[in-house]
Amino acid sequence: MSKKVSVFILLLLGFVAQAQMATRLTKNWEYVKGDLGGVWEALRPVKTGNPEELPFWQKVNLPHCFNATDAVNPEVNYYQGPGWYRTNLSIENPYQNGRTLLHFEGAGQKTAVYIYNTKVAEHVGGYDEWTADITEAVAAFKKTAVFKSQFNGKIPIVIRCDNSRDLEMIPSNLSDFNVYGGIYRYLNLVYQPALAVQKLFAHATVDAQGKTGGLKIKALLTNLEGIKNASIKISLIDPYGKNVANYSSELQSLNGDSVIWQTNIKSPKFWSTDLPQLYEVQLSLKVNNQTTLASEKIGFRNFEFVKKGPFLLNGKRLLLRGTHRHEDHAGVAAAMTEEMMRTEMKMMKEMGVNFIRLGHYQQSKIILNLCDSLGILVWEEIPWCRGGLGGTVYQAQAKRMLTNMIEQHYNHPSIIIWGLGNENDWPGDFEEFDKEKIRTFMKELNNLSHKLDPSRRTAIRRCDFCRDIVDVYSPSIWAGWYRGDYTEYKEVSLAEFNKSDRFLHVEWGGDSHARRHSESPDNALSKIKRGGGADERAGDASLYGGAARVSKDGDWSESYIANLIDWHLKEQETMPWLSGTAYWPFKDFSTPIRPENPVPYVNQKGVIERDFTKKEAFYIFQSYWTDKPMVHLYGHSWPVRWGEEGEEKMVKVFSNCDEAELFVNGKSWGVKKRNAQDFPAAGLRWLIPMNQGKYVFKVVAKKGKITVTDEITQEYQTQKWAKPNFMTLTKIEENDGVATLEVKMFDANKVLCLDAANQVEFSLIGNGELIVDQGTSTGSSKVQLYNGRAIVKLKKNKGKSVVAVASKAIATAFLNIE
Repeated sequence: MSKKVSVFILLLLGFVAQAQMATRLTKNWEYVKGDLGGVWEALRPVKTGNPEELPFWQKVNLPHCFNATDAVNPEVNYYQGPGWYRTNLSIENPYQNGRTLLHFEGAGQKTAVYIYNTKVAEHVGGYDEWTADITEAVAAFKKTAVFKSQFNGKIPIVIRCDNSRDLEMIPSNLSDFNVYGGIYRYLNLVYQPALAVQKLFAHATVDAQGKTGGLKIKALLTNLEGIKNASIKISLIDPYGKNVANYSSELQSLNGDSVIWQTNIKSPKFWSTDLPQLYEVQLSLKVNNQTTLASEKIGFRNFEFVKKGPFLLNGKRLLLRGTHRHEDHAGVAAAMTEEMMRTEMKMMKEMGVNFIRLGHYQQSKIILNLCDSLGILVWEEIPWCRGGLGGTVYQAQAKRMLTNMIEQHYNHPSIIIWGLGNENDWPGDFEEFDKEKIRTFMKELNNLSHKLDPSRRTAIRRCDFCRDIVDVYSPSIWAGWYRGDYTEYKEVSLAEFNKSDRFLHVEWGGDSHARRHSESPDNALSKIKRGGGADERAGDASLYGGAARVSKDGDWSESYIANLIDWHLKEQETMPWLSGTAYWPFKDFSTPIRPENPVPYVNQKGVIERDFTKKEAFYIFQSYWTDKPMVHLYGHSWPVRWGEEGEEKMVKVFSNCDEAELFVNGKSWGVKKRNAQDFPAAGLRWLIPMNQGKYVFKVVAKKGKITVTDEITQEYQTQKWAKPNFMTLTKIEENDGVATLEVKMFDANKVLCLDAANQVEFSLIGNGELIVDQGTSTGSSKVQLYNGRAIVKLKKNKGKSVVAVASKAIATAFLNIE
């Protein structure tokens, strides 16, 4: 490939900003959804009102996703097709004979880059990083007349992204997540010196006792000008800022990759999940009075998946307490900002997470940096997910993405597993589904991974006929959701453990419609056949047909999922052979294959909603997985409970404290001691006789000398309700021009129907704007009721509006907003 149309692998080091004068290109972009007749339509001179003005471009900031809202719009299929971006940049590379690059941190799914009307680069793959060298094209454009006459001395950048369906591209569109389009990660303008580090591998090792550490630095340089020699200096800085090792040399070989420096470190500080101590490699590369500075964070840690046993970190058993993450958020889809990513990862750590599987694709380096600094171990994988096995183009992409993922994220101490695939036993994209061919390709990926990085393990999830190929295997166990009863979890897990040399259970849990609660959440379990296993099988995710299962026959309440999670976590405390698990997922996310969920097109298995709103389950994990004293009364989003007059109702408290005392309307109901094996709520539960009226519950929990408290207020309803008859719509709050509306469902006698789960649909006419297409329980135009109610918000926009809420066979309710 010529230098004029070249694509370089991203630098591995996280030093682009300081070493190569990188600038994030976030502002002054325009976007058009759909295709153009050609790149000229993005460039031609335009006068207002002329036909050339079409199509109209909209102003956007990067990162930007085609599908920011339509992924969860209940009325449409999410957009899959091309989209175009354009901007004009001032480009002046300060380095003599330097290179000018556009560095993409991720763009979906196929991307073409133009400087004016010259295509300079193409890339296939929505998740690996890459760069486009625009040096020659920029220089050539500066010689044209339009450089100054039309573009005022700036360089026109035009980018076409395309997430159209393509069977010969991974991931499959059968996947349970959206295959997003757009420049949905950061894009950087990079000025690179004539001699620069293209790839750098910092391999840190340490024995389990921490006596001796090793560091090997290997580099590949970009040297398109044929420079013959350069001076290099490397320093290693410990976590406390002390310089502990140095190296300097004159490099004579500046082509190919080679080991630059190898040294031993006496008693290095361990990187661990509790104390993620990071060293810094500082590199200086000098040639012809040009100096490139670079720095990289590394960590010394030792890990082992014991054969037929647990996981060890730095020689000690560590139970992997994990979750999953999709790159997805309310209102922006995949285009999450760095601040959003930081908030999400800090919430995970707050919950007690020490392990994460990044599903099902290479994720932003920002996430990996946060895992390094927060102390979260990582399984990262390529997007070979469902559908079967494609042809040569398909397989080449998978290998390329595996190579890029490993090389680009090689230096992160948090990473312990490279994932090769997910649910590769799922056919559908190709006429042929040949298990032997899939096995052959899986072996090729496994060998490639070990060749590129012998220091880490390989893994897959849910493909039993390939379980013997990879180092670590996770079967599909969904006890109490897609199969079986949650009380069968340990039994089923042990049976699967015995089938694999190294067992790790990723993906468990179930859906919960935020704000929906139940007085009898386990009722559906009475329909479930026990003893049939808990492995997910074809058709189990469907809401129709097949054997009884909670995913189809349950109430999707937070109350049921609370019990399921509570049981799993207390059992995991008594499984000494268990390496760990990862709950699926941390946050609700969009999916094109679940239109009939309570929030349409949303996988609702998260412990937080798509906008970071915590569900009750968050605190259950926290009570098992954290040490900082906490206490939480179940039911913060449950305003009205129900039952008979004087009926005893269970009040549950989740806490990691030694003991807790419950007060009901100011009266103590006694102190309970926490016992993790006393299900439910680790023994912190009280049976309280309740009568019609208002109740204030307060809990005071103690851990040593520390006291923490929590309080909720609930109503108790004893009136029985009949079938839903009518709705009311009221404004319950207003702040800064945003009104919160609530619909409630009543029977003919005006009794609130607390088990009503009808789907309702909000609409509006007037000056206001409903805040919908967020993929949350309070941000969807269509949503199932939670305990006979639902909430939506609207921006008033300083005007008048009429809001309507409709539901099948129920009279539409209206509300005037002024």
